[in-house]
Parts: sequence; C-alpha cells; structure tokens
Amino acid sequence: MTDVDGPRERYRAQVRAEVKQHAWAQIAAAGVSAVSLNAIARQMSMSGPALYRYFASRDELITALIRDAYRSLADAVREAFDAGADLVGLAGVIRGWARRDPQRYFLVYGTPVPGYHAPDDTTAISFEVMTVLLEACASTDKPATPFDAHLEDHREWANGHPASAATLHRALSFWTRLHGVLSLELAGHFTGMKFDPDLLIADELADLLSAERPSVGER
Repeated sequence: MTDVDGPRERYRAQVRAEVKQHAWAQIAAAGVSAVSLNAIARQMSMSGPALYRYFASRDELITALIRDAYRSLADAVREAFDAGADLVGLAGVIRGWARRDPQRYFLVYGTPVPGYHAPDDTTAISFEVMTVLLEACASTDKPATPFDAHLEDHREWANGHPASAATLHRALSFWTRLHGVLSLELAGHFTGMKFDPDLLIADELADLLSAERPSVGER
C-alpha cells in the first residue's frame, strides 16, 4: 500500500472535502466573498494554522471549488454527448447542472471574484466543455460569414481544435445564447414575467439550428 492509499491521505481527503462543504455553505449564504478559512476552522473545531495545512490560502480553496465545478460539468457534458445527445440534449444537461446548484454555476460563469486569478489549468478543464460543443457542432456547418473569417484569424482560444471557423461560430452562438438565458433565469430576472424559460431556450436553439446564415457574398 502506498502512502497515497494510506489512512493519512484518506483523512486528508476527508478534511479537504469537509472544508469545501463549509465553503459552499458560506457561498450560498453570502456569496464567494464570504469564504473564510478562519470561520471554517471554527466550525470544524480546528485552529486556523491547522486548517491551513489542508488549504494554504483562501485562493487555493476557491481554486479547488472552481476545479470541482468545471470537472463536474465537463464530465456530465462528455458523458451525455458520448451517449448520443445532440445540442438540444446538451443544453438540457448544462441547464440541469446549473439549476441543481446555482451557486456553483455562478462561481464559474458569474462575476469574477475580486482579487482572485485562477490558475491556467482551470481554463483547460473548462475548455473540455467547449470541445464537446465543437464536436457536436461539427456536422452543422453553414456558409461562411465575416465573423467566421475573424475567428479563423483568432482561433487560439480553441487550443488547436481542428474545427472549421463555421463550427467555431456555431458553438460560440450556442454557448452565448444558452448562458444568456441561464444567467438571467438563475438570477431571478424572469420572475413575474409568466413565461416558461424551457420554451425560451428551446426557441433560441431552434432558431440557431435552423437558421441558414447567408454567405459573405450575400450580405
């Protein structure tokens, strides 16, 4: 048995998991700015220095929460796509994930945390979601537009994905439409408007998937 499999590492993993649970409770109660290692230490009947052996700083704890959130979503989207989900199905998976835990959604897709800078590897995890969307959009290319040409010149964000510019455009359009509706819905901005966000998302996706975009020469 290696040390990683031993009781010390298992205990460390358990403590880290409990710390993250308390952090999520703080975020749910007062937002991410309320995350406090010292407050968590008191809740766990530990000293501050003892807790800092598990998370060296508040930023390290926030990074762990962000990584967990991205990992959860990336795995859910990949699993659904591999099982045959199309863009409409993927939209349902993403929306279901967001609605089950809005605070988790807003931590990664909401307002940036003041003074916090996420490590590069968190961006790599988040791109796994976009990779699935690019794969899902690969068979739905439309005629080229000026924005497609712009994407072709600035596709570094795609991390070398071989998708065409039209596929990049379709994936970005899906991403922005879905998150636009989701962010407003989860923030409560549709309250009292008496319409079904499910139908709004379905309509947005139907419009995106059925629209025949004109070519550059037709504009």
